[in-house]
Amino acid sequence: MNRRTFLCNIVATLSYTTPAMTLTNLNRILSAKDIGVRMPVLFLGHGSPMNAIENNTFVKGFKNIAKGIPRPKVILCISAHWETYGTKVTAMDKPRTIYDFGGFPDALYNVKYPAPGSPILAKETKKLITSTPIQLDYEWGLDHGTWAVIKHMYPKADIPVVQLSLDYRKSPADHYKLAKELIKLRDKGVLIIGSGNLVHNLQKIDWKRPTEYFGYDWAMEAHTKIKQFILEDKHDLLMNYDKQGREFQLSVPTPEHYFPLLYNLGLKTDKDNIHFFNDEFIAGSLSMTSIKIG
Repeated sequence: MNRRTFLCNIVATLSYTTPAMTLTNLNRILSAKDIGVRMPVLFLGHGSPMNAIENNTFVKGFKNIAKGIPRPKVILCISAHWETYGTKVTAMDKPRTIYDFGGFPDALYNVKYPAPGSPILAKETKKLITSTPIQLDYEWGLDHGTWAVIKHMYPKADIPVVQLSLDYRKSPADHYKLAKELIKLRDKGVLIIGSGNLVHNLQKIDWKRPTEYFGYDWAMEAHTKIKQFILEDKHDLLMNYDKQGREFQLSVPTPEHYFPLLYNLGLKTDKDNIHFFNDEFIAGSLSMTSIKIG
């Protein structure tokens, strides 16, 4: 199959969707005490938008992890690509597919991910979070930090998806604490996803080798420590990432791709185990590592 046919097939697949769960059933689930199964929490290293239309090892990792977890009733995603003044949650019935990037092939802009939204989950999220005001948003939609990875996990686009924004004024500890207020959603069939990258420095990427699997020494050192801190539940050190030395400062020059991890950590319980997958570097300074908690 040539590349053109392959891309056309992807677009055709994404244009198909099955009826989503009824609002009545979803409302019943979110109102119940629990559904008997605690959902895991995922951190997905989303990397380049091109992963949306490629069939590489990372895409296979996203597909495989979806097969190994309970099917969610609804998805709540915290994406690196929605930073706001204040905290917002998408509350529309039909979120649009957002192409928040430039300079890529036309095939990427032809992809649609028509998953429904969930005003019910948006209102439940607003209700659960009491530490800060939550604004219901009807303008945003699904950015590529969300749809470019979720489309591989649930290609029929038949699971409602809601995004929670990153308030750029909040400290790492604020984001971590806010996440803890959402833990009840795990028992109501909600899959919570943090989408970013553990190491993300586009200024240092080796553009001569953009698709090669390798990491710079400083990136690998910071990455190893981040994983160690995660396994050892040293969340205080992960929140104070900017005080962990030069390697961390180079690996996290800006926090938006790192902060979604803090939401995953805030949702972790003592009974949860940790599983790393897609644990590779691309082009020297971009970690594709993803994590399943629980």
